[in-house]
Amino acid sequence: QVQLVESGGGLVQAGGSLRLSCAASGRTSSAMGWFRQAPGKEREFVGAINWSGGSTYYADSVRGRFTISRDNAKNTVYLQMNSLKPEDTAVYYCAKGNFSTDLAAQYRTRTAYDVWGQGTQVTVSS
Repeated sequence: QVQLVESGGGLVQAGGSLRLSCAASGRTSSAMGWFRQAPGKEREFVGAINWSGGSTYYADSVRGRFTISRDNAKNTVYLQMNSLKPEDTAVYYCAKGNFSTDLAAQYRTRTAYDVWGQGTQVTVSS
């Protein structure tokens, strides 16, 4: 049973940076994704990375500002968040994929992930 724990969230001013970490208990070769949810809104896709780290996927709203990476030796995935905006404020969740296809659409689909962390709050002030 894989468990995920996010860390690194907090309060930051617009234009600042944060790095989120997601540590997995046990080893997995699964794809990993980051999602976020703001109050009153649906949980939305942020970014994802395949098992080897060779392919990444991003939502249009964060492309060029956020970078996802992973260190399989440490069983950890990261989300580097630069040039943060107030609209990035949300609870950020990491998740483990449960799909074998390498189609890009699968990485962006919430229901394709079967294990979720508890979430970490990111608040960007103006």
